[in-house]
Amino acid sequence: MADYLVIVESPAKAKTIERYLGKKYKVKASIGHVRDLPRSQMGVSPENNYEPKYITIRGKGPVLQDLKSAAKKVKKVFLAADPDREGEAIAWHLATALNIDIHSDCRVVFNEITKDAIVDSFKNPRPINMDLVDAQQTRRILDRLVGYNISPILWKKVKKGLSAGRVQSVALRMIIDRENEIKNFQPEEYWTIEGSFEKGKKTFDALYYGNGKEKIKLTNEEQVKSILKNVKGTSFEVVNVSKKERKRNAAPAFTTSSLQQEAARKLNFRAKKTMMLAQQLYEGIDVGKKEGTVGLITYMRTDSTRISDTAKTEAVAYIESKYGKEFISTESKQAKKASNAQDAHEAIRPTSTMRTPDELKAVLSRDQLRLYRLIWERFIASQMAPAVLDTVAVDLQNGDVLFRANGSQVKFAGFMKLYIEGTDDQTEETTKLLPEMEVGDQVESLEIEPKQHFTQPPPRYSEARLVKTMEELGIGRPSTYAPTLDTIQRRGYVVLDAKRFMPTELGEIVHQLVLEFFPDIINIEFTAQMEQDLDHIEEGDRQWKEVVHEFYKDFEVHVKHADEAMEKVVIKDEPAGEDCELCGSPMVYKLGRYGKFMACSNFPDCRNTKAIMKPIGVKCPSCETGEIVERKSKTKRLFYGCNQYPECEFVSWDKPISRPCPKCSALLVEKKIKKGVQIQCTKCDYEETPTQ
Repeated sequence: MADYLVIVESPAKAKTIERYLGKKYKVKASIGHVRDLPRSQMGVSPENNYEPKYITIRGKGPVLQDLKSAAKKVKKVFLAADPDREGEAIAWHLATALNIDIHSDCRVVFNEITKDAIVDSFKNPRPINMDLVDAQQTRRILDRLVGYNISPILWKKVKKGLSAGRVQSVALRMIIDRENEIKNFQPEEYWTIEGSFEKGKKTFDALYYGNGKEKIKLTNEEQVKSILKNVKGTSFEVVNVSKKERKRNAAPAFTTSSLQQEAARKLNFRAKKTMMLAQQLYEGIDVGKKEGTVGLITYMRTDSTRISDTAKTEAVAYIESKYGKEFISTESKQAKKASNAQDAHEAIRPTSTMRTPDELKAVLSRDQLRLYRLIWERFIASQMAPAVLDTVAVDLQNGDVLFRANGSQVKFAGFMKLYIEGTDDQTEETTKLLPEMEVGDQVESLEIEPKQHFTQPPPRYSEARLVKTMEELGIGRPSTYAPTLDTIQRRGYVVLDAKRFMPTELGEIVHQLVLEFFPDIINIEFTAQMEQDLDHIEEGDRQWKEVVHEFYKDFEVHVKHADEAMEKVVIKDEPAGEDCELCGSPMVYKLGRYGKFMACSNFPDCRNTKAIMKPIGVKCPSCETGEIVERKSKTKRLFYGCNQYPECEFVSWDKPISRPCPKCSALLVEKKIKKGVQIQCTKCDYEETPTQ
């Protein structure tokens, strides 16, 4: 018979921890929360000082009964839920349900599921931290007050099934604001002059810089022609050579946000998938008979880059044995704490450096291994010496025309030997060698080519970029990024197009109503301040009921006004101007979850539907009478074709754009390449600098 009962959240953790603790301990799982606010009612009483009404979650009755029965048979119960606000709240709910004194040493926390960490944590149990519980409870109550007040109004005024939430409404606003920026963007013309030069038998490239006194921005073709007229002959003099040594430091070990961003860039993982895989690696993987099931990474919900001394020591030993002493970082790496970071526990790192990705190939799935490798390499690299790069800038002059050539090469690889952080524009550190040159040398120009460009609108948000921006603005926390992005997609407010967020018509309708009647809910500064208030509650500096009341006293007024003044949005079926090819009835436009589509007006007798062909504002280059429209193949892949099909059979996988090629006047298209989007001519060799 066991003397102690330990309650964790997941069955996977329970098995591992029980093995570490021995026969005196029985470990059971609550399988997440056991109590919550009721789904059928508000569950929060503003009249009664915002007291929440908690009930046992449907289906959790037998789990709770089993835990109560087990608790009666032991001397002491330990609550070992996750080491964050949510985990603390689960522990508190369990203590309440099982009649455990919250002031007793009943709470155990650990940042990794390894034998040493588990055993050490049971040597230092503590009471339940009610400041942490109150912070979680405040978030839950605020979200309930917002969701259960606004959603019914949207159901009544627009359509059933809609919702609005504190963080999701701000995320939707950011996506819509970016879409409006793109729509209103006015491209500006600019030019570059690219030169190919030769020194000895070596060729290199340089760009026009200016007139020798200042850098000059090229805005039109006449300006470029004027500059080129001033170039006399093909000989250029080297007038300046600037050599510098530049250090590049490794990125710190992962936080939740940076892990989601890097997994999106390098592994093409959605935020939800990244967190699911990270949870599996944290809770434990069976690595074989020698160790059995063991947690492979530390807790994956964190906004700290702090690393324990033990982990650093182990990493340094590995780096020295694998790469040599010169690759060990000699700098004191004080983790930079973001202004809004809770710093509750360490960065995300492997629980043991010595468990290399290659050694785990046989026990991990393909995607688990890819994510583990990313975490492992990032952590090891964070403890390695900076890379050293030799950079050189050479100025070449002909009259008052100055070109500049830049070169760089890696002098010492340092951390780059193992890992290089990804970027949103997919650029990489490349070696660009220049021939040896000294002031007074003469070089020959082989070709000087002017190129026209146009400024590009800001890119739509990818998941990685949206998470990064939310973090920078102080919106949400590590535990909320992935669920927020998932919610706005499930509600049909946004869709992913080429892995970037686009608002749907439904999303824009909901956003406009929330903007008009609940401006605070989508105010970025207001939402960021709410996050800070939650942090202050966690730190014991503010009372939770005071924070809730400050929010609700104004919010209640907005709710009453919206219920009375918001006009019903009637989303009428619009005539589509064509008949159903199946039954001959008129087709109509309907608004569905993912935007408008065509359907037969004879529904439900006829269930014919068709996608709407969306014009993109480009004349068909083939028949010159039709319009280019967006279409989708049977495999849902987007392509572009003429709206006069089948009379005109023009099709393109690449999106045509409205302006013609400046060189041959043929059709320009947006071609998706590894580095982003590049505008190219469909006939000649004209192309523009890739953009994101």
